[in-house]
Amino acid sequence: MPIYEFQCPACGNIFDRLQKLSDPDPSDCPKCGKAGVRRRVTAPAFRLAGSGWYETDFKGERETKHNLATGDEAPKPAAETPAPADKPAAKPAAGAGEG
Repeated sequence: MPIYEFQCPACGNIFDRLQKLSDPDPSDCPKCGKAGVRRRVTAPAFRLAGSGWYETDFKGERETKHNLATGDEAPKPAAETPAPADKPAAKPAAGAGEG
């Protein structure tokens, strides 16, 4: 459930309330008892954290990702294995390079 912030226009009291989206907002101020309490627009108070969330999940692939929960760098993709050096080079096709 989200936490909403409210303010009383009469006394200026600011208070928080944990409520469902479907719950009605309070109408009376808990401090002065007057009606007219209004919901304030505030920044969201949550953070996505855990082993599966990265700060740059929605940025370009070239940007470095790091794990917000541990501060570690994301695992690097497996590098392509180079061809073994002991294999002989491919022979040119017949007729190529002659002439």
